[in-house]
Amino acid sequence: MRDRRDNRLAARSASIARWTGFAVFAVLSASISGCSRPTGDFDRAKPSVIHDQVMPAIGYEAAHNRREPVSRFNLTDDERLLRDRGWSLIRPPSSEDWIAGSQVELIRTRILPEADQTLDPGRYYSYLRSDRYESSDARYDRVAADALGDAELVLPFCEVAERVAAADEERLRALGRRDVSTKEELAGAQARVWENKRYTSWAMLSLRYRLKSYRHAIDALEIETPSDDKVWDANMAWKRLAAQIVFLEKGCTGINRYGQERVVKQSRIYTGWGLERPASKK
Repeated sequence: MRDRRDNRLAARSASIARWTGFAVFAVLSASISGCSRPTGDFDRAKPSVIHDQVMPAIGYEAAHNRREPVSRFNLTDDERLLRDRGWSLIRPPSSEDWIAGSQVELIRTRILPEADQTLDPGRYYSYLRSDRYESSDARYDRVAADALGDAELVLPFCEVAERVAAADEERLRALGRRDVSTKEELAGAQARVWENKRYTSWAMLSLRYRLKSYRHAIDALEIETPSDDKVWDANMAWKRLAAQIVFLEKGCTGINRYGQERVVKQSRIYTGWGLERPASKK
């Protein structure tokens, strides 16, 4: 009886020690990540032991403790590409400090859940006003450039997201065709599908946040420093990004890349003439 009690106390002490160590480690990593993920040439993510190994390991335990699906499967080439291209939407190099890079990095490594990403759309305008431009029109140009830059990244991400989604369907079908599957295989497959969908959803949420931020900035600039021509340019860039986001949210199918329904198909004979009328029928 005494031995059993001692074993329970030892197990409880070990559990407390493990989670105490995990908590201290998490706090330490969070403080280290205050400078967000380091970047190298061309603003690409720079290899880092803290950000590439230590924080993801902590995030794995944190997500597991939150009872979120966690997969230990190796990433496919497309799954790795999905995360690379998605990261350029979630944390683009041009965003600098207004995107809350430290918080985003903690979410990426799963130390924090995605639901904790609550950012104020007014942060972008505050950042924009803090820069001293020689011309007030330059701020409109910056908003337009940022919106168009984001829009150009949507289609490449959409293409790989479609391939990953198709591979996930095949993964689940293959799992269903097997007579016997281990619990590890089943849990790993389901968790990886969840992780892929989660990352795609996170990219969409991040784009929606930036769309709101750009809208807030354009409206505020129109009051602070009116400029008819520049307002028009910024609004056109904003609409282009909005159309691309709709394209992504609709699964990259059913509409063209400008967010409009396809009514008339292009001629198979002539090209470069825009949208031609359908061939006449006898």
